[in-house]
Amino acid sequence: MAIGSLARRKASTILSSRYLKYSFSLSRGYASGSDENDVVVIGGGPGGYVAAIKAAQLGLKTTCIEKRGALGGTCLNVGCIPSKALLHSSHMYHEAQHSFASHGVKFSSVEVDLPAMMAQKDKAVAGLTRGIEGLFKKNKVNYVKGYGKFLSPSEVSVDTVEGGNTIVKGKNIIIATGSDVKSLPGLTIDEKRIVSSTGALALTEIPKKLVVIGAGYIGLEMGSVWGRLGSEVTVVEFASDIVPTMDGEVRKQFQRSLEKQKMKFMLKTKVVSVDTVGDSVKLTLEPAAGGEQTTLEADVVLVSAGRVPFTSGLGLDKIGVETDKAGRILVNERFASNVPGVYAIGDVIPGPMLAHKAEEDGVACVEFIAGKEGHVDYDLVPGVCYTHPEVASVGKTEEQVKALGVDYRVGKFPFLANSRAKAIDDAEGIVKVIAEKGTDKILGVHIMSSNAGELIHEAVLALNYGASSEDIARTCHAHPTMSEALKEAAMATYDKPIHM
Repeated sequence: MAIGSLARRKASTILSSRYLKYSFSLSRGYASGSDENDVVVIGGGPGGYVAAIKAAQLGLKTTCIEKRGALGGTCLNVGCIPSKALLHSSHMYHEAQHSFASHGVKFSSVEVDLPAMMAQKDKAVAGLTRGIEGLFKKNKVNYVKGYGKFLSPSEVSVDTVEGGNTIVKGKNIIIATGSDVKSLPGLTIDEKRIVSSTGALALTEIPKKLVVIGAGYIGLEMGSVWGRLGSEVTVVEFASDIVPTMDGEVRKQFQRSLEKQKMKFMLKTKVVSVDTVGDSVKLTLEPAAGGEQTTLEADVVLVSAGRVPFTSGLGLDKIGVETDKAGRILVNERFASNVPGVYAIGDVIPGPMLAHKAEEDGVACVEFIAGKEGHVDYDLVPGVCYTHPEVASVGKTEEQVKALGVDYRVGKFPFLANSRAKAIDDAEGIVKVIAEKGTDKILGVHIMSSNAGELIHEAVLALNYGASSEDIARTCHAHPTMSEALKEAAMATYDKPIHM
């Protein structure tokens, strides 16, 4: 039996060398007896509020500044949480329409109550926001509501939501201001007919025709929500593929699945102009490589072309914090900028723009400030697209492994052969395991299935400890469960599966 390496994780942050510029040692700088805080965090999103709580838990006097007046950042207020609430609600409606009867559950009719659906979403958001405020009180984190900007590397001026101003001082200041929607030339987002993800989460009517610009995770998720509720959804993408970071084989299956759900795709297509005069929005399109122009009409257009770091108005230039061409703050392996005492985490620094990545950054950064050792391995941050089926992955894609010139093996197992998936009549999808040929060390795992986002974490743990595919294959999995598909895919990687 090949046990595989189970080496403990290194007690240092692992960041790709291309993300690093500075290598000086940790310096708290600008500390004085008048400093009120050990740590000041600008931004109360997943990275910021987690960093603030962790700092307080480590005994550091901490203040968190948040301009929104509600904690949780984009993720909780207008991103991850409300989108997943609507994804679940819309999936329930779709299941009631198309699947319940085959399970012996019949209705004379089923309809959408959009205000009730939105109210459920808002209730979830409000409850979680209050929960974070409760955690701040529990951990004695001082919470300042307002827009913060640097006066010096140890002072932040805050224009409070009440209309006043206060100065917050800190020995160490962490920038955790997240990201904003990336705009496109010629498009003015009004959050009514041309919307960002924020507006797409608050539509008051189900659009008859929805055009999504951008075939990334956010665009496909929001397209799924409104498509399930009755919209005719067309996705326009400049690139030749949807979700370019996804494993190619899984991506193709994923696109076919979305097309079966009546989502239309116009790949290698550029938006030339948008006309909002009249009752509908008219888009002028042309091939990405150039060519004949066409038009496309929509009731609502969702701009989902990515996100950019939010650093405007922070006064970074005033204190000399360096950024790259994309506006990201350059940090060293301890999340320290070139200005002593000033740190940055989450979406404002290089790396995947994901809430859970920001949380890990926040914990590690504060641990370094407290004199401990932090840890983030950006190669092992899982990614999930919360459509149905979901797609989740960790590690390298097959294309990346090929590019590295590594000899590898691939094991696959379809959910059509999984007992639990067949029993619940939800068997679309596949598990794909990629392992190094000589050592059997797992290099990447990709799952397309119902609840793939829950199944992926066994693979994340395996990669963190350098496990082999045989390690997973010889681990007893409860029967019947969806997770057995990962076990069988691992068996297929180093030997042969049982149930296929």
